[in-house]
Amino acid sequence: MDINENINIIIQSAIGRGCRVLEHEPMSKYTTFKIGGEARAIIFVGNLKTMSDLVRVCTDENVPYFILGNGSNLLVSDDGYNGIMFKLEGDFKKISLLEENTVFCGAGVSLAKLCKFALDHNLSGLEFAWGIPGSVGGAAYMNAGAYGGEMKDVLMSASYIDPQGSQGRFTVDEMNLSYRHSVFTDNGYIISGVILVLKEDSHDSIRERMDDFMDRRRSKQPLEFPSAGSVFKRPEGYFAGGLIEQCNLKGEQIGGAQVSIKHAGFIVNKGGATCDDVCKLVKHIQDTVLEKTGVELECEINRL
Repeated sequence: MDINENINIIIQSAIGRGCRVLEHEPMSKYTTFKIGGEARAIIFVGNLKTMSDLVRVCTDENVPYFILGNGSNLLVSDDGYNGIMFKLEGDFKKISLLEENTVFCGAGVSLAKLCKFALDHNLSGLEFAWGIPGSVGGAAYMNAGAYGGEMKDVLMSASYIDPQGSQGRFTVDEMNLSYRHSVFTDNGYIISGVILVLKEDSHDSIRERMDDFMDRRRSKQPLEFPSAGSVFKRPEGYFAGGLIEQCNLKGEQIGGAQVSIKHAGFIVNKGGATCDDVCKLVKHIQDTVLEKTGVELECEINRL
C-alpha cells in the first residue's frame, strides 16, 4: 500500500470521528512567512481522545504528521508536505484558572490570548511573551523567550501524547528546558496542554510592561513584512543580528527573500519568496558570517 492510500485511511478515520479535513491546502495560508506548497491534508482536531486515536493510526500506518500551531517559526518546502497536518481546536483552545495563580492552557491557544488572560486576572510572568506570534504549545516546545524572560520561568508541567497515542505529563524539570530546546524537540511527542504558575501583581504594572515590550518590538522588528521571526539562534557571546550587520548583509536579497533592513536577524518575504529563496539566503548568511567572523550561525526556524 502506498503512502497516499495510507493517508486516505487517516482522513477517513478523522472524518469518522467528526473532524473537519481540508485536502491539498497551500501552507502559505498557514505560516507567518506566507511560504509553502500544499499539505496533503490538514485535520482540525477538537479533543484529546480524538488526537490520541489519530496519532496512533498515523504511527500504525507509517504516515508522517506535524502539529501546526500559529506557523510563526515554520518554513515549509515549496514541494509541500506529503503527510498529515494537525490543527488543534476546541478543547485545545481553552484556558482556565486552577488556583489563584495557577493556569491551565491548551496547546492550541495563542500566546496573545494567554497573555490577555493573565492580564485580566492580574497575573504577572508572561509579559515577555506579549507580541510573540506563536501558540502556547510551540512556545513550550522551543522554550520561547524574549527580554530576559522565557517559558521555563512560568511552566509547571506539560501534558503530552506520544507516537503510540498514550497520554502523559512531564514536570518542568523533566522537560529539559534550555535555550530554544526542550525534551519535545528530541522525542517527537505532542504537547497537548500546559500548567503555568504566575505571580499576582497590579493590572496597571502588568499592562505597562506589556506595552513597553510591544513598543520595543514595533520599533526594532520588521513587523510590516511576513517573516518567521529571528532566523538564527544566539551564538554564545554574540548577537546574530549584530554579526550579520557587521558583514554588510543588511538588505541582501535572493528572489523575494531579503535580510531585513530594520533588523538583520530577520529574513522577510518581500513578495513571492519561495522556500528555496530563503534557504539560499540562510546559507549565504551562514557562509559569509563564518568566513568573516569565524562564528557559526545555527538556524532556529523549523524547516518542514
